[in-house]
Amino acid sequence: MTKRDFPKIHFYDQDFVDIYDKTWAWLQDYWNPGTDAMEGKFFSYPGSPVVLQSDAIFSSFFLVYSNRIYQAHPTLDIFYQRQEPDGAIRFAYDIATGLPVPDKDNPEGLGIPLFAWAEFNLYHKSANKKRVKDVLPILHKYNEWIDKTFKKPNGLYRAPLSVTGMMNSPREDTYYAMDLNTMIAINVLYMSALADILNDKDSSFQYKRQYFSLKTRINSLMWDPEDGFYYDIDRHEKRIPVKTIAGYWPLLAEIPNDDKAERIIAKLSDPGYFGAPHPFPSLAVCEKAYDENGRGYRGSVFPHLTFMVIKGLERYQRWELARECAIRHLYFMLDSMSADGSHHKGNLWEAYLPTREGPAKWPGKSDFNRPQYLAYDALSTICLTIENIVGLFISLPRKTVDWIIPNLEIMGIENLSLKKNMITILSNKSGRGWEIHMESEKLYYFTINILEKKKKTLPIPSGKCSMLIDKL
Repeated sequence: MTKRDFPKIHFYDQDFVDIYDKTWAWLQDYWNPGTDAMEGKFFSYPGSPVVLQSDAIFSSFFLVYSNRIYQAHPTLDIFYQRQEPDGAIRFAYDIATGLPVPDKDNPEGLGIPLFAWAEFNLYHKSANKKRVKDVLPILHKYNEWIDKTFKKPNGLYRAPLSVTGMMNSPREDTYYAMDLNTMIAINVLYMSALADILNDKDSSFQYKRQYFSLKTRINSLMWDPEDGFYYDIDRHEKRIPVKTIAGYWPLLAEIPNDDKAERIIAKLSDPGYFGAPHPFPSLAVCEKAYDENGRGYRGSVFPHLTFMVIKGLERYQRWELARECAIRHLYFMLDSMSADGSHHKGNLWEAYLPTREGPAKWPGKSDFNRPQYLAYDALSTICLTIENIVGLFISLPRKTVDWIIPNLEIMGIENLSLKKNMITILSNKSGRGWEIHMESEKLYYFTINILEKKKKTLPIPSGKCSMLIDKL
């Protein structure tokens, strides 16, 4: 195998392997060769006249696994290169002209403010400290612009609901959006972590202080102790009791304490709330506006939001629930690919039905539900597959690979590039019991965590080696 191949995954269900491989093949159509106004290749939906901030951020989470065949950072850099003197970065740019795309519903052009989360993930998959040094001043100016433009005297942020992307979610009276405020908290939390990488203690402290201030306000104003859920609030700081998937962003920001987390996580398995057969509908099943056909954000399952919830579950060590939901989600995506249930033809979709297989529907809305919307779909078919189904978590700067699995199965990854180190980790059952085979070009530290049974960290030398689980 050459070093220019994508990493291979091994899993007992070959359909998961096939859709993973197909996604890499489909991604070649998503590389815009660039224009006079936007030089160099970047990721965008085929045929789209614009490049979107949300696509740049979400795509970075799966492109980091391409063994550098597809780079994750050039699309993010398009946004950084267009930062305005006051720090503004707009949510979309016209590919032909390179200019910001105007939006009457969002006149300031704010996009989802999650650049720091993406950059922190990039750092752990590339160990490129110089990039952190280059982007942190850009993100600092961007954060100052958000504060200056959207922060209100009560310490919360107010921006048009269209910023969240949840276009027709029944949140009409929302003044302070739950998800927007939490995204800003996530951003400053990761800016603090990026400052720590550079050993910039002052900046790290300032960002952390901003995070804790916002966390306190979200918990005091947006948490409903009776319902056990986070809600949007109106201009009078009164909670609007509509349960949307936006109420799960706080898990990713580590905002709830263990008791609060327990209560909102319980709703993910409750069929009366978000425990639909296909996890997780964008609106709770118990809400009167819920539509089992999806109808946009009134029940559709969106892969990028399912990804967000699963990453939030990880923060609270809910590995088994995260894995179970990722597997169910992927089965629904596979079964929705074509009407006859064939996984070998048909499309992935931007949004899915919550109670049965198939793409979500919105009668009368012809531009809803884009086929092959890989900015969202590849989060599931690549990122969740590697991290939550196979269970591998990698940090290059720490030289660590954690393998977190509920039980041993025949699975693993082959020829994954860790910078200049190709690694292979595979488990199978031999006559001597469960065995893990590893191959690496350089030393790294491997932690195997078989939930409730064994946890062990071992230095893995270069070359080939194997370990018997029973001997750990």
